[in-house]
Amino acid sequence: MTRDLQLLPEDLAPGDGRARDVDWSRLRLERIRSAAHPLFGRAYERLWREFGAQGEMEREAVIAGRLAWDRPVAGHALRYELLVVLAGQEIVGLRDHTAIVPPRRPGAPGRVLVHLSHVVVEPALRGGGLSGWLRALPLQTARELAADVDAPADAITLVGEMEHPDGVTPAVTARLRSYDRAGFLAVDPATVDYVQPDFRAPHIIEASTLRPVPLMLVVRRVGAEAERTISGAEVRELHTALYTMFGAHIRPEHMAPLWARLDRLPGPLETVALRRLL
Repeated sequence: MTRDLQLLPEDLAPGDGRARDVDWSRLRLERIRSAAHPLFGRAYERLWREFGAQGEMEREAVIAGRLAWDRPVAGHALRYELLVVLAGQEIVGLRDHTAIVPPRRPGAPGRVLVHLSHVVVEPALRGGGLSGWLRALPLQTARELAADVDAPADAITLVGEMEHPDGVTPAVTARLRSYDRAGFLAVDPATVDYVQPDFRAPHIIEASTLRPVPLMLVVRRVGAEAERTISGAEVRELHTALYTMFGAHIRPEHMAPLWARLDRLPGPLETVALRRLL
């Protein structure tokens, strides 16, 4: 059953206070949990138009497969959904994300992760706070999944993959500035060299070379936003969860080089700096 989302101001990121002023009287939220949803095709097409050319959007069949997840993958409970904001019948905002309950680490809090995949806010609504809600609403997905699999949700981490700042691409700078202002922090890219898998079709990869996409991990550790370090154990948990999620729909031989990179991550007892995005 798909539950209704609530607008919970306490879930907003520290720097997203402007979201409280969003006028929802002419807007409505739709949760897409199935490829059979009447909005799925339109929502996917909009995401592909925004992110496909950069190699940062999965193929439609992969997204449809994620929506059908109904059992753990390598011990990780997974729930994927798309959130659509409509004004009348027009899509004005969109995000997709995956809640992940990893296997419990001995002695560690029961942490739930949410991978924030993609977000689009159309120009007419940019700068008004809607992005803040699209960062906060996935927390409810995390709590729902934890409850449904009878797992603790002592801590929640929102994690996204973002382009490294280049100082010249306006869209990149705008995204980084928005998340930086909200209070998200980068897992020190000088210490953690993260790459996203190659999302191209397998036959295209095999006809060329594997091309993982270098990105940086950005996090909001809910309730711990003021902390400026993260443990090596938590960094490894983030990588493992993301690669498990991606690996459910990518050939093992195309994931193998990425899994091998985990050996180069800081050790569980080391600490990694969390830095401003810009």
